[in-house]
Amino acid sequence: MADPNDDRLYFRQLLSGRDFAADDQIAQQMVNFVYAIGDRSTGECVLVDPAYDPAGLVDAVEADGMRVTGVLATHYHPDHVGGSMMGYSIDGIDGLLERVACPIHVQRDEVPWVTRTTGVGDDQLVAHDSGDVVRVGDVEIELVHTPGHTPGSQCFLVRGKLVSGDTLFLDGCGRTDLPGSDPTLMVESLKRLSKVDDDVVLYPGHRYSLASSAVMGSVKQSNWVFDQILGT
Repeated sequence: MADPNDDRLYFRQLLSGRDFAADDQIAQQMVNFVYAIGDRSTGECVLVDPAYDPAGLVDAVEADGMRVTGVLATHYHPDHVGGSMMGYSIDGIDGLLERVACPIHVQRDEVPWVTRTTGVGDDQLVAHDSGDVVRVGDVEIELVHTPGHTPGSQCFLVRGKLVSGDTLFLDGCGRTDLPGSDPTLMVESLKRLSKVDDDVVLYPGHRYSLASSAVMGSVKQSNWVFDQILGT
């Protein structure tokens, strides 16, 4: 019998340059995924990494009968939270806050990086530790600290789904040659994610593969990082 609680889960994956920011060439090139996670019964939802067109993302979830009550940030890079990148100014959480007053949930080690990148004050951010839970209605989202790509990169576990940002893709993992990156910590984070149950579905931060998601059991078998880096 289906779990009635699953019927309450609102989960939507949106691709930049297609589902939002359709006329933005950078959004098209970067193929970012934004996620909306919420409780259908209460109408509350949070946006994960709302960059490029935050107003359009709010419009998209409102068209589904949902309202944005918070933001979850996987890490500080401008294509995820807004800021300056490659000579372009990307709208992000600063623009979203002009439309919706809501908390921005960030891993504690990422706070100074997010403030420098976005211009959003640390008083507008909610700092979290690994294992913290953000509740959206009756939907609980577990925050998992996965440093390596950045000091405060984090993933989100919610009802059999893992939103991984730029820590883990269907093929490969996040870069470790950028400011704040640490290859050693990335290996430790990948080891941690390798213990996630095989039936959990991985939802990455970019569409770097033909598929948009895959079960962790398949990813562990096909993704070279679990073989070459972790030796699994």
